[in-house]
Amino acid sequence: MTDGVLVVLPTFNEVENLERVVDGVRQLGHDVLIVDDASPDGTGGLADRLATADKGVRVLHRARKLGLGSAYEDAFRVGLADGAQLFVEMDADGSHLASDLDGIVEAARRSGGLAIGSRYVPGGSIEGWPYHRWLLSWGANLYCRTLLGLRTRDCTSGFRCYTRDLLTHMGLDNVLSQGYSFQIEMVWRARRHGYSVVEVPIRFEDRVAGASKVSRGEVRRALWTVLRLSLSRWKNI
Repeated sequence: MTDGVLVVLPTFNEVENLERVVDGVRQLGHDVLIVDDASPDGTGGLADRLATADKGVRVLHRARKLGLGSAYEDAFRVGLADGAQLFVEMDADGSHLASDLDGIVEAARRSGGLAIGSRYVPGGSIEGWPYHRWLLSWGANLYCRTLLGLRTRDCTSGFRCYTRDLLTHMGLDNVLSQGYSFQIEMVWRARRHGYSVVEVPIRFEDRVAGASKVSRGEVRRALWTVLRLSLSRWKNI
């Protein structure tokens, strides 16, 4: 581990985007862990080639598509065992810009908790989304804030950084979510454990190649998970 920062890139059919994203992160000097869920398009093979050429890149292969949340959990456990101090979630589709990465990392380091790359704070923006997709995302965040009593504007952002202390203290085994609702639950748990959650403005760019992995089923499961968490707000789970 070069600088104590581990950038986790979950992948499923990202062969068109992965090399460019990895290169952007490595130019900043951070280690990369790619978690590939048996992508049929050859992403796993490309990841292996990148790891062979660069000792700062590693690959965790999983036998099938198991969900975004479980990908991060598996990667965080690897990083904790290896001594990483800061753990970054970042999309492998190019929608998260490497130019925003160090600002998020430094915010997490300073706060001691969770720093989120936010699209919905002053200075944040979204490029390339149709209106209906922006409305869905904005509405989902309003739903989360209302039911969970959160002040965070972008609970669903997948560009963020956790400190080692936060992940260790909250306990990954306690996390319920396996899919995209993982992002929301982690914000909620960070606040429940008394950790700071700060938002750093980012520019989010819609993917150029490939297709979004967020299905209607994932959206429904995320809404249900938020409801479950809201019912547990006064319980220890």
